[in-house]
Amino acid sequence: MTVFGTRPEAIKMVPVVHALRTREDLDVSVCVTAQHRDMLDQVLAIGGITPDIDLDLMRDGQSLDELGSRLLSGLGPVFDEEKPDRVLVHGDTLTTMMASLAAYFRKIPVGHVEAGLRSGDIHHPWPEEVNRRVTACIADLNFAPTQRAADALRAENVAPSSIHVTGNTVIDALFATRAKVADDPTLAASLDPVLKRFAGKRIIAVTSHRRENFGDGMAAIADAVARIAEREDVAIIFPVHPNPQVRGPMESALGGHDRIALIDPLDYPGFVALLDASHIVLTDSGGVQEEAPSFGKPVLVMRETTERPEGIEAGTALLVGTDAERIISETFRLLDDEDAYAAMSRAHNPFGDGHAASRISEIIANAHR
Repeated sequence: MTVFGTRPEAIKMVPVVHALRTREDLDVSVCVTAQHRDMLDQVLAIGGITPDIDLDLMRDGQSLDELGSRLLSGLGPVFDEEKPDRVLVHGDTLTTMMASLAAYFRKIPVGHVEAGLRSGDIHHPWPEEVNRRVTACIADLNFAPTQRAADALRAENVAPSSIHVTGNTVIDALFATRAKVADDPTLAASLDPVLKRFAGKRIIAVTSHRRENFGDGMAAIADAVARIAEREDVAIIFPVHPNPQVRGPMESALGGHDRIALIDPLDYPGFVALLDASHIVLTDSGGVQEEAPSFGKPVLVMRETTERPEGIEAGTALLVGTDAERIISETFRLLDDEDAYAAMSRAHNPFGDGHAASRISEIIANAHR
């Protein structure tokens, strides 16, 4: 049984579900918690997956305590009734940790896709860093996207025999979606009016949603974006996360600007098209740090730490924090210095080759023979 609940999890798990379902030796069910409701449904529809079980646990304004308790008490009865031989989770969400705990309480083996990412700071990203550390204590199959992630697991005394370097499934999803959009451009048509509005401008894509950036961090990011948009040669396209802690500050600070488009969250084909059209990406997301380099787009990471240091080391990404002056100066450097831009855009993407899901499905099948 695969269990996930958010849009990023769904993007990265859709290729895994499809790879597992191609095998005659596995019976695969999908349980979604709907930790993100509308954004999750977009990905499921595009990915062609109908959940077998939908807990529909999203509620406006719920605390981490409330969501965590509802996840644990909701998933337990599902596992009791379905009795899966294995639970497969992804990444670092509250769904991930609570599904792992519920499985552990029933002695059901857990497989962890995208295991081993570490920032080294339990408050950055928060609460994701602890979610994935707890999951690592439980999982008996750890699918590390990179060798560095595998090394981090070994450093925590995770059994080496449980660790498998597979690449990141987001690259599988990215390549598959780009091919779909190439075959049918209407899949990304929702972005066309914005791109036409900014024809001739260099596009800067912005995403921001991290809890540790709520408050002062969001205000600083908004200030930086507004000042970058003063340049007449650029335009900002910013799909705004629906969380009021994000949407409120961004609409207040950036709404109505001629060179800033604050748009609703894009479905995945639309977001892939935005990455493809962008010149630079500013983000505090984890997944975007992996996706953008596949298109040769420099990534400025608006966080103090990252659990994906491979991108920093490879030169595809740069940590700039949430200091407005630093965000602005590094953005302007990439806009004005062709050599600096080329160095980042041509750097090797260390996160995968598009075949991670098939490797994961083979390992799981072998584990249950």
